[in-house]
Amino acid sequence: MLRGSAVGLRARHEDDIPVLRAELYNDVVTASRAESGAWRPVSPGAKDPRLAVDGAEEGHVPFSVVELEGGSLVGTATLWGIDDHNRSAHLGLSLLPASRGRGYGSDAVAVLCHYGFVVRGLRRLQLETLSDNLAMLRAAERNGFVREGVLRSSAWVLGEFLDEVLLGLLAREWEPDARR
Repeated sequence: MLRGSAVGLRARHEDDIPVLRAELYNDVVTASRAESGAWRPVSPGAKDPRLAVDGAEEGHVPFSVVELEGGSLVGTATLWGIDDHNRSAHLGLSLLPASRGRGYGSDAVAVLCHYGFVVRGLRRLQLETLSDNLAMLRAAERNGFVREGVLRSSAWVLGEFLDEVLLGLLAREWEPDARR
């Protein structure tokens, strides 16, 4: 497990999947704001490609986010679009509703940065988030991410186009303890 100050990132366990499905992916509003495509239902018992982990996809590393104190599941984090040639990747994070507002997001982003820069040897991490996702913007900026641009009306979310903010962080700019 990769450890931050309050959360850890570990492999996805089979018993994480029903919780993540119920609290994140079956919530149409949350899923529509987090996913790049349209929400669609997944039948109970069906393999959900967003949650199933088979280890076959090298460019996508999903984690479950857990509290260090007690080990309870608080969300999901992902390093995706990993490009080994250009040594870059994107990161994503989604916290369970009851776990939001506790600082877990900033800590999880910090641990993802450690994984990307130290474990994987990447030189650039980036993320895209809706312009009104203030929690993710704060978590990224607390960890040194810089706003690089706005993708105007780039995300179709529940009947309207929304702006996305593009943020980036280079390994040479990263300060491991910036979140504290």
